[in-house]
Amino acid sequence: MFELAIGIILGCCALGAGIAMIAGIGPGIGEGNAVAKACEAIGRQPESKSAVTSTMIMGCAIAETTGLYALVVAILLIFVAPGIMVDVLLSAI
Repeated sequence: MFELAIGIILGCCALGAGIAMIAGIGPGIGEGNAVAKACEAIGRQPESKSAVTSTMIMGCAIAETTGLYALVVAILLIFVAPGIMVDVLLSAI
């Protein structure tokens, strides 16, 4: 009986980790758009290269944190959450 519950816990943790990693798509798209617009801005006004580049790098760094947070959540769901949930299940009996 508890084997089924443990299997469900493990499956849901793996599914949650996969869904969390979908958040890695957003920073990739956002950073690509930011770099494209920065190249476009530098092409129009080459004298503003340093200001545009520093702003673009800061924006890319902030956007990248979203992907890193998703990675941390996925790692926690794979390695930490199943043990905690199984312990809670076994302590309930």
